Amino acid sequence: MSALADRIRGIVGTPGPKGPGLQNESQHNQSRIPNPESLSLLGGELRGNVFVVERRLPPSTRHGREALGTLGQCLDESAGEAALYAGGAQAPPPFVFFDLETTGLSGGAGTQAFLVGCGWFEQDGSFATRQFLLTRYADERPMLDTVAAELACAGTLVTFNGKSFDTPMLETRYLFHRLSWNGRELPHVDVLHPARRFWKRGTGGARAFEASDCSLVTLEKQELGVRRSGDVPGLEIPRRYFQFVRSGDARPLAAVLQHNRFDLLSLAALTARLLHLARVGPEAAKDAREALALGDVFARAGLALRACDAFGRAVEMTERGAVSQVVRIDSLRALALAHRRTRQYAAAAACWRRLVDTPGCPPRVLREATEALAVHHEHRDRDLETAKAFALRGLDVEAQPAWNQAVHHRLARLNRKLRISGQRMSLLS
Repeated sequence: MSALADRIRGIVGTPGPKGPGLQNESQHNQSRIPNPESLSLLGGELRGNVFVVERRLPPSTRHGREALGTLGQCLDESAGEAALYAGGAQAPPPFVFFDLETTGLSGGAGTQAFLVGCGWFEQDGSFATRQFLLTRYADERPMLDTVAAELACAGTLVTFNGKSFDTPMLETRYLFHRLSWNGRELPHVDVLHPARRFWKRGTGGARAFEASDCSLVTLEKQELGVRRSGDVPGLEIPRRYFQFVRSGDARPLAAVLQHNRFDLLSLAALTARLLHLARVGPEAAKDAREALALGDVFARAGLALRACDAFGRAVEMTERGAVSQVVRIDSLRALALAHRRTRQYAAAAACWRRLVDTPGCPPRVLREATEALAVHHEHRDRDLETAKAFALRGLDVEAQPAWNQAVHHRLARLNRKLRISGQRMSLLS
């Protein structure tokens, strides 16, 4: 980021010559006053040079399967679990849900955020949003100042893919104007990453994210029971803003603001679900995939016993009803590793045995399981014959030469130990 900042400061500090066309366009954008009558259709007001739109939905409003008051209460009760999704950093309330609409989807120094949306739950369970609209390019700096003041009241920033797109892009704009971006100091929960582990539907388990859409619109439909009606497609949003800039007609932006508010609401609902799962534990998981993902969250946080409970619940749930074989294998492997971390070696060995006997178990997992069982029986059970049997079974798995060499080395050691043990038995007899 420092290299990018240096480049931006260099550009700002040493402006190059402007051609007549560029100069005229710049003056045009700075002097244009948006049509007040048209802006009034958006239901907001100009505060200085920033157009602000505020909305508040009552607690009884339903968003999919839940009322907003229920979601707000759930979030309040589970706030202490937010650190699990913030990389271990303390993530205190109030939570501010944050989403941008931009002039392009690729980011970069030329991309601007023309709409900044913030949302939060009030104490009575209502959901409030405050949106800041850039009506003229010349007003970007005052808008950024206003956003910074808004975030000064936040305890934790919550986004969807914000760590990769929203916050780096916005920080670039603050650097361009030589302003301080206070969002960097806030704890940040990016819901996209845990959402992938919990809810991405594909052919894989919680660690396999391929072959499935994990957009916010898909997740809200799949997990919240929400279906948008008349929503503006994301790819059309920049075009609508450029149309407004050229014509001064704000009517095309009404659907964009509604889209942004809906994003904020769904982001809040998914966050409440994630925190609720972490607080209640694996009993709140609706399927094995959720229990497995919850175990991963606990394991990453170093909560080994809670991880064992979640992985155990995932294994139980794979034994009931239809479930992906990959989820079953992932759950057993995760439970085996969790038991090993908590020094429950016999329980870990039982999981490895089940994996070895599971049809379709991938070669990499089979190698891991046979090695773990050979080690367990050699060094803990002192059952050399069983250890040798699992070592030999490891040779049947497709592997690189280095693996086979390691197995032959283990077999040589086991044969030596067996020979010495046999000699001792013969002497005793």
